[in-house]
Amino acid sequence: MLLVDDILLFPVHGILWIFREIGKVAQEELAGEAQSITEQLRMLYMQLETGRISEPQFEAEEKLLLDRLDAIESRRHDEDETEESDLGELRREPDSS
Repeated sequence: MLLVDDILLFPVHGILWIFREIGKVAQEELAGEAQSITEQLRMLYMQLETGRISEPQFEAEEKLLLDRLDAIESRRHDEDETEESDLGELRREPDSS
């Protein structure tokens, strides 16, 4: 009976694996985007210190970059919460059977 269960549930396990892989790739992209924004902030600070941009220009560009960074962090947090709730539901399913 165990072999039959494995055969019948294989498509479900395959789909779950695909979704996990997609999630990993999305997390890596968010991490890369966050690093890029952090590097842009460093360059912006250097431009301000060397006098290439004015204080108002710096503040405007810094606000945009920090807003983008905050959006990325909130997406990461939302995805982590969703993943935790999904794992909790998967753990509860066998108990309710």
